[in-house]
Amino acid sequence: MKKLIFLAVFALLAVNLPFVRTLSISNRKNLSERIYSRQGAKSGFVISYTHSVNKGRVHDFYMPVNGGELELFMTEFVSYGAGIPEPGETEGAEFYSTDKGYVIANLHRRLPRLVMAVGVIAEHSVAFGKEAMEGMDFNEKNEYFLKNFFKEQTSLIFEIKRVSLLNYLFTRKI
Repeated sequence: MKKLIFLAVFALLAVNLPFVRTLSISNRKNLSERIYSRQGAKSGFVISYTHSVNKGRVHDFYMPVNGGELELFMTEFVSYGAGIPEPGETEGAEFYSTDKGYVIANLHRRLPRLVMAVGVIAEHSVAFGKEAMEGMDFNEKNEYFLKNFFKEQTSLIFEIKRVSLLNYLFTRKI
């Protein structure tokens, strides 16, 4: 009987302890409205959007660092517009052109979490996987439009979190 109680207590603890590392994307005003990505917590993610001025796609590349921070390490864009960083703003940043547009690499901008809103026109998306992180073309397999998960103009929080197995199993995943 003691063994059975021990096993029950152990199982209860195992499913409730926060040991699953994930990228959590949450509604800032309703934290119970969220999605998880284990791949985003392991290899990083790309936020893409249509720029409001030049109408080109912008791709911001983030990696998890120091156990929980996010680092914006690179951005790709078609042409300059408001909000696009200048290479000279960040020591060590590298600026170069590609056949797709321009890249600013080695940005090393660290954030405890990323807060953004789902755009009405911007077509915000998040992508995961090797192809996305290497700046290759995205496809329907690894690009997810945020308006398919959250209402437009919803303020979102992107952060690396450890969650319980139970929480992870019963929350929507991408």
